[in-house]
Amino acid sequence: MDKIVIQGGRRLKGTVRVSGAKNAALPILFSSILAEGWNEFENIPELRDVGTTCRLLRKLGLAVETPNDRNGPFRVSSNGMRSYTATYDLVKTMRASVLTMGPLLARVKKAKVSLPGGCAIGPRPINLHLKAFEEMGAKIEISEGYVIARAKRLHGAKIRFDQVTVTGTENVLMAAVLAHGETVIENAAREPEVADLAAVLNKMGARISGAGTETIHIEGVSELKGCRHRILPDRIEAGTYLIAAAITGGEVRVEGIEPILIDSLLTKLKEAGAAVHEEPSAVTVSVPHSLKGIDIVTAPYPGFATDLQAQFMALMTTAKGTSVITEAIFENRFLHAQEMARMGADIKIEGNTAVVKGVKRLSGAPLMASDLRASAALILAGLAAKGVTEVHRIYHIDRGYERIEKKLKNLGAKIKRVKVRF
Repeated sequence: MDKIVIQGGRRLKGTVRVSGAKNAALPILFSSILAEGWNEFENIPELRDVGTTCRLLRKLGLAVETPNDRNGPFRVSSNGMRSYTATYDLVKTMRASVLTMGPLLARVKKAKVSLPGGCAIGPRPINLHLKAFEEMGAKIEISEGYVIARAKRLHGAKIRFDQVTVTGTENVLMAAVLAHGETVIENAAREPEVADLAAVLNKMGARISGAGTETIHIEGVSELKGCRHRILPDRIEAGTYLIAAAITGGEVRVEGIEPILIDSLLTKLKEAGAAVHEEPSAVTVSVPHSLKGIDIVTAPYPGFATDLQAQFMALMTTAKGTSVITEAIFENRFLHAQEMARMGADIKIEGNTAVVKGVKRLSGAPLMASDLRASAALILAGLAAKGVTEVHRIYHIDRGYERIEKKLKNLGAKIKRVKVRF
């Protein structure tokens, strides 16, 4: 097991290029189950979750060819698919594995998927997925920790989610493309990653309109064929590096990101006092003056992303004044706060709200990461802290950030990955 060691107090400066979006790459890789022939996907990031996805696809019988170099595409074919079971040993480490259910149910009429695991950030039930599948004609049972779904052929239906769900929208979207008739998804997730998945499915031959809005229409087709697609950039990674610039008082240019994808973050950085320069496919953040505490409330896209809440809290720990951070998406997503408190941060948790009073400076400390985004937040706090910070259990960070310590080092951070010996 590794840890990341940071000598804090250095202003970050320079340019970093954002990788492909993890939250687009995973569902798009799973969409290969639906199509005959080969798919070629470019800009897939090198992440632990991508590796898990490839192992799961291979276990289902798909052929997965990973590129020999960074610029090559991933090639995936479902022609040899022989299984419809997503087993616990893989699903337990990655909640996105539940996204095998929709494609399997649509393509081979049955799916057996272990109940999902993933980060410890509160309950994220899949009951909305299952209810939608039942409305489309599937029979659902839960046995020995597995969801088993069957249908002779799914049929179109009007699906209205009681609450916005990204994976629910994606799962139903993939199930509906081969269903008989029209499916309408209301109160659909509007995230760019959902629209990217829809773009891939349309390239395969699906008939989808409205992706990226609250209402998506899908006209079922009889078959899909492989396609070629480039994954969109990771807006959460981009946001993390821009916050890193702000928390260190530095100046960082993030290339490969459209500003509109992170508009809610940029608005809040400006409100806090950061200088933001936007280009068609790049954003630069610098800090001409001290930052001030501001309030944020997480919300579905295009609101402030829950996946940037922990990083923004790290930024607010040294801002002047008080900020109130309200987490409206997930429960138990303030586990990073107690670790930041060990660094001298003044944070009080009141239900789903964190009240953060800025301190002059954080102090380095040994820290324990609880989930993916918390890991990033603790690294950011360490960059700003006086002294040495050690972040343990960083296997979380490798699930969603491609070579984060190398990218930060290139920006001037004194940071290294160290093997932990037991």
